[in-house]
Amino acid sequence: MYRIVEKEVFSPIIKLMVIEAPKVARSCKAGQFVILRIHEEGERIPLTIADFDREKGTITIVFQEVGKTTKQLGALEVGDYIKDFVGPLGEPSHIENFGTVLVVGGGVGVAPVHPIARELKAAGNHVIGIIGARSKDLLFWEDKMRLACSELHVTTDDGSYVRQGFVTDVMKEIIEARGKENISLVLAIGPQPMMRACSNLTKEYGIKTIVSLNALMVDGTGMCGCCRVSVGGKTKFVCVDGPEFDGHEVDWLELGRRGAYFKAEENLAMERYSTCQCTCGGEK
Repeated sequence: MYRIVEKEVFSPIIKLMVIEAPKVARSCKAGQFVILRIHEEGERIPLTIADFDREKGTITIVFQEVGKTTKQLGALEVGDYIKDFVGPLGEPSHIENFGTVLVVGGGVGVAPVHPIARELKAAGNHVIGIIGARSKDLLFWEDKMRLACSELHVTTDDGSYVRQGFVTDVMKEIIEARGKENISLVLAIGPQPMMRACSNLTKEYGIKTIVSLNALMVDGTGMCGCCRVSVGGKTKFVCVDGPEFDGHEVDWLELGRRGAYFKAEENLAMERYSTCQCTCGGEK
């Protein structure tokens, strides 16, 4: 069992939790993820590691409540326990001194971008950060990202904070102003449409782009094959080969189709959870 030691509510649907998981904290690296299960009857869901403290033995996760399991997770409080918390899983981010790196976090993607940006800066890179959200109330960790980056740009889709526009608008402005030859690498994490848009933009300029995929996942060991994705015409497994891949090589259409396979079942589970008033939590 893994105890929740801190909880922060960024918005009604975005929440942060700090979990006691000493063994995971001891060996995790930026870019990796965990798979958790709330209780014995619950489903397993992957969440990217947003931060870690090796001395305290804790892992920080940030998630958005979009389905039944994340709703259940968000309802837990400090002192409650999570049944399973497995990790670190996946390959860590490749960190070296590339030069000037553009890191882009969209929505909840700001959380996994943060430790990667911090490590890239520590490795000597000039890290240009871009974070964006649909509106001001969904934006978080601006202060932490300013510390993790050499410079930071903020945008909101509706213009409710700083400026109006998508992260790709800011990306294009920076690339045009600095010159494509002066950007060594782009790292983009967020919703699939946003990562796809970032990859399409940078492909025009020939700038290598890394994305972190959030495919459907079950066991996290590559055995089930649920998280398979086509990258460069080859089948890869997000849980063991990723989660980071070359954004220019990802088959985004296939990834989107696979992600919608169980939409009907997910909607039904959410409906049952929302209407069930008993202690089973909508599991039956």
